[in-house]
Amino acid sequence: MHPISDQSSYRIPLFCGVTLLFWFSMYTCVPILTAYVMDLGSSSQLAGVIVGMYGLSQMLLRIPVGVVSDRIHKRKIFIIAGLLFSVFSGVGILLTQDLTWILFLRIIAGAAAATWVDFTILFASYYPKQETTKAMGTISMYNSVGQMLGILCGGWFADHYGWESAFWIGAAVGFIGMLGALFIVEKFEDHAPKLTMEGVIQVAGDRTLLIVSFLAILFQILTFATVFGFTPVYAQSLGATKLDMGLLTFGSTLPTAIAAWVGGRYIARRLGERKVIIVGFILTGVFTVLIPFTQALWLLILTQAIAGFGRGFTSPVLMSLSIKHMDTGKRATAMGFYQAIYGLGMFIGPLFMGAAGDWLTLREGFVIVGALGCVTAVLSYWMLGKARLSPVISTTMPNDKLQKPL
Repeated sequence: MHPISDQSSYRIPLFCGVTLLFWFSMYTCVPILTAYVMDLGSSSQLAGVIVGMYGLSQMLLRIPVGVVSDRIHKRKIFIIAGLLFSVFSGVGILLTQDLTWILFLRIIAGAAAATWVDFTILFASYYPKQETTKAMGTISMYNSVGQMLGILCGGWFADHYGWESAFWIGAAVGFIGMLGALFIVEKFEDHAPKLTMEGVIQVAGDRTLLIVSFLAILFQILTFATVFGFTPVYAQSLGATKLDMGLLTFGSTLPTAIAAWVGGRYIARRLGERKVIIVGFILTGVFTVLIPFTQALWLLILTQAIAGFGRGFTSPVLMSLSIKHMDTGKRATAMGFYQAIYGLGMFIGPLFMGAAGDWLTLREGFVIVGALGCVTAVLSYWMLGKARLSPVISTTMPNDKLQKPL
């Protein structure tokens, strides 16, 4: 595919729209999934496994998706496949109430989310390398808006028309997104060499990639233990309805979208990426610790809105750092490694909270997870300072060329 010189020819608004529809379809069930499977008779621990399986399947699939994508120089086909899997997952849950099948369908949903590798890499390719953080901030904003709208609509439909309606609307929107994906623009530089096994090993050993991936694991533990896991369950103990659970997650995700846009495009450029990440972890950690001390639903929503700003600052900057210094032909592989590794956090987070619900209490679980977020802020300061020494991985530049300081 020959590169297109005019950025407007990349149909960026269409790509952003498809991204929004993809995450809308994936997240209509998020505010109600844990409560739904527990309503079907699941224990807290099994509910945590079902929710966490979404992250585990991503962890296993994202590296192969990234490597194959770099090998065949194709991104668009994976994006279409991701939307197809999202539709299949939603329709499948509508057809069964068997917990084993629901667990399998969440694996399929994780396979759909694994294609996020190619969403991010294809979108980043539309921008110059020095604007990678800006590109990640933009696509992360549409990611968050899609999640936010899906969560709100899923909660509203479930409250008015029953649990199953949330899965219906998600599958329908995913189908519309799949049709739109047929018209997005494929782009791959003609001179980019095909990825070799040596290149895969080189990417996997990159110091900066390993550091930001480790921090991303801790970030995803925070996210999937709380707003995408057991915070809605805690809200139920305060008397929340299905719609209230959707509003809770909406109130957390809207600030995430705003912070991703502002943080990725402006604040990171002015303050530096490391400072933005540290502030993000502090906000998320502190306001997770406060969850069990809130006794009113409106106060719980407020704490999670502030934590949402923290997530929005952290996520796009970590994602940018995972590929910013990579050569074009290795970017999907790097993003695959990054997203696969942080998929471990998406599995551990709800699994831990489910176990805490059975063995300890959810209140104690929130305190432990929030404290982890505060500790991660300290780790970020130290580890990202070390990342300055990571060499640029490029086939056109010498290995001793250092990337710009964070």
